[in-house]
Amino acid sequence: MPVKHPAPGDLEPIERASRDELQALQLQRLQWTLAHAYENVPHYRQAFDARGVHPSDCRTLADLAKFPFTAKADLRANYPFGLFAVPRERVARVHASSGTTGKPTVVGYTQSDIDRWADLVARSIRAAGGRPGDLIHVAYGYGLFTGGLGAHYGAEKLGCTVVPMGGGQTEKQVQLIEDFKPDIIMVTPSYMQVIIEEFRRQGKDPSAMSVLVGIFGAEPWTEEMRRDIERAAGIDAVDIYGLSEVMGPGVASECVETKDGPVIWEDHFYPEIIDPVTGEVLPDGSEGELVFTTLMKEALPVIRYRTRDLTRLLPPTARSMRRMGKIVGRSDDMLIIRGVNMFPTQVEELVLQQGQLSGHYQIVVTREALLDEVLVRCELQPAFLSADRGAVARELQHRIKTLIGVSTRVDVLDPNGIERSQGKARRVIDQRPK
Repeated sequence: MPVKHPAPGDLEPIERASRDELQALQLQRLQWTLAHAYENVPHYRQAFDARGVHPSDCRTLADLAKFPFTAKADLRANYPFGLFAVPRERVARVHASSGTTGKPTVVGYTQSDIDRWADLVARSIRAAGGRPGDLIHVAYGYGLFTGGLGAHYGAEKLGCTVVPMGGGQTEKQVQLIEDFKPDIIMVTPSYMQVIIEEFRRQGKDPSAMSVLVGIFGAEPWTEEMRRDIERAAGIDAVDIYGLSEVMGPGVASECVETKDGPVIWEDHFYPEIIDPVTGEVLPDGSEGELVFTTLMKEALPVIRYRTRDLTRLLPPTARSMRRMGKIVGRSDDMLIIRGVNMFPTQVEELVLQQGQLSGHYQIVVTREALLDEVLVRCELQPAFLSADRGAVARELQHRIKTLIGVSTRVDVLDPNGIERSQGKARRVIDQRPK
């Protein structure tokens, strides 16, 4: 199948810029961001002062290492709007993702932020081979999750026709793909496998679908999965990377002509790789934790945000900007289930809130029929042996789905039904293939 290669004339000037030109722009924007955060966000003023640094101390890009990190805990501590650098009335939209305390991590965007986000997703779609007039089937989730609306606005900005399908309803996904004949699909890679499986279940050949390119993100995926999807569906599969705290999808994206790792849009996001233990900045090519500083965000500038994603910075190829390698893991205990972030402590909190249950629980993660499946095992308190276990399970299942956003099965066991540990409790049993 031919790839829709972008011609050089399609590229923005910054995508062809020299390293010196790019770094000069980065420094100018970085200095603005540090001053904007310091002057308008009490958290950053206090953090900078405690470190003994001031925005005026940033005279080179390397000086960024003098400044403190930002972590997800800082967003939780300033919930909901405490990290906004503009009055709430200037915030055009709010998104949110899961946190570890039951409260979401809240992010905000001015109208200019929304416009720049759309520009970067449009750039990402163009890098994947998309062009104005293409029909794009968006099967990312809509709502507080940044995936659906991020993809949607970017596709419209590029001049594409958007089918805002969202997630689920797999039979209808197949029907609309057959009827509307999209050129591109934007979806998680694991759900693309489910769509392929549904084509086959209906006795249809998935490689006969009209889709030429799949833009897959929201969860880690391997080169093996890329090859499997490309063979089955007859498409080019490219990787798009993002996280809500930094922007959403479109922080980095692969070019279809190389498919050699997402290009970080460095004119908007300054990347670093650090040692996850010491915080020391590591040279390009070294494996470590990915850290981002936004360069133009108005509502929610983030300074040295620790993504917890473990990867490497790679030299430029198809564009003038550096690439990121495949994410090899995380430096914390977060699970990613069908693109949704899930922490064991979130489940623990909900188990403990349900009076019939003890504090002992396990999360068993498997992969069934191409999708991650979660089983939560918990125990009754001895005083509630006569409780309706089905009702108890349904209540916990409902609360996990509502508050965390993950569908689970729940087994309610007898007291002491879960093996005890003499040391650290084994809360997560991850049986997914590595």
